[in-house]
Amino acid sequence: MTEEFGNKGSFELTGRAIVLHPYERFGSTDGRDPTGALDEAIRLTHAIDVNIVYSEAAGLKAIRPATLFGTGKVKDIGDLVDHDAIEVAIINTTLTPIQQRNLERAWGCKVIDRTGLILEIFGRRARTREGVLQVELAQLTYQRSRLVRAWTHLERQRGGVGTTGGPGERQIESDRRAIDQRITLLKRQLADVTRTRELHRKGRRDAPYPVVALVGYTNAGKSTLFNRLTNASVMAKDQLFATLDPTMRAVDLPTGRRVILSDTVGFISDLPTHLVAAFRATLEEVLEADVIIHVRDIAHAETEIQKQDVLAVLASLGVDEDDREGMIEACNKYEMLTGEEKIRIDNLLERQENAIAVSAIEGYGCDALVEAVDSKLSRSMEMHELELAGDAGEAMAWLYRHGDVVERKDDEEGRVIFRVGLDAADFGRFQKRYS
Repeated sequence: MTEEFGNKGSFELTGRAIVLHPYERFGSTDGRDPTGALDEAIRLTHAIDVNIVYSEAAGLKAIRPATLFGTGKVKDIGDLVDHDAIEVAIINTTLTPIQQRNLERAWGCKVIDRTGLILEIFGRRARTREGVLQVELAQLTYQRSRLVRAWTHLERQRGGVGTTGGPGERQIESDRRAIDQRITLLKRQLADVTRTRELHRKGRRDAPYPVVALVGYTNAGKSTLFNRLTNASVMAKDQLFATLDPTMRAVDLPTGRRVILSDTVGFISDLPTHLVAAFRATLEEVLEADVIIHVRDIAHAETEIQKQDVLAVLASLGVDEDDREGMIEACNKYEMLTGEEKIRIDNLLERQENAIAVSAIEGYGCDALVEAVDSKLSRSMEMHELELAGDAGEAMAWLYRHGDVVERKDDEEGRVIFRVGLDAADFGRFQKRYS
């Protein structure tokens, strides 16, 4: 196979690296600060344990189709690569296959773009069988698009003629067939895993517990908050994409209702479409949730932009505007705010019905967050009148645990009539279990 991809899609990046965040000096409208974007790229790069020798937010007058950067910048970076023995250049944007190939030729080192970097991180972090399969599928799909004709000099030397194409073309077609075969196998294996996941999901729907999903921008503190609320020990590092595979734990709410809390992979701006597609089955856990908690890093300079990135990914998954309006915002890292910024955030939160200031590190606001979840589940309740046999103790206990029992009447014939508030999901569970 070509050097464009390795075993199971791994780039196996090591050694000395440079990180470049290219941005247009004129005409950029995304509102992002280039310095902040470069900082995020550096933190992403740290996640794969390379030694960053140099980093730069590189302003561009115009995008060059062949190399992205202008001739002068390509030469300057090339000189730096030679002088500092750079082994990999990480470009914090999406490169076309031609741009990637041309920069590798010009600089004599490995070049990967933002998508390739995120795929590498995911490849190193996946732990479950489903996660490993999903990452490999995303990597191979991405790398298939990277196959470019890198052997045209051989074709000129050998004079390739006829309908079979030159040796470069034949090599690329061979590589493409090998990737396609592996992709087909992965999709078949993932289909089996997805069926198993759907059975588990169906089991949770039948079980007497609502699901609460944590979502948010990567490194917003979801896993730390998850640990705080569940007394669990999920890996929670100050690191981008520290959590990849979903984790679930039970949590008891103040009313005695038990819920399942789900920690999911973090979102990020320009999340590769390959990953959204590959991880769709995992991310669809969010669609099954009775309540979504959007964990925000309220102390981050671009917290509002990060919020929009998260909402965009949720929208791509099918979480509509009504669902998003019903989310609870856990404004995390509140302990990092000081002075005027803290006053500004306090005033902002007072005007937002579903926003709560929390500190997952210190525990501040976590009780209020749990109460908000409890209240949201209670508000979605509808009143039902249910008649049970006098010896249906298990069903009665279930109603007391999961519903809001307003009235109970015991009639002369030994039957018990309840007026009880239940949300739609719990009412369905009760009917399945006890009707």
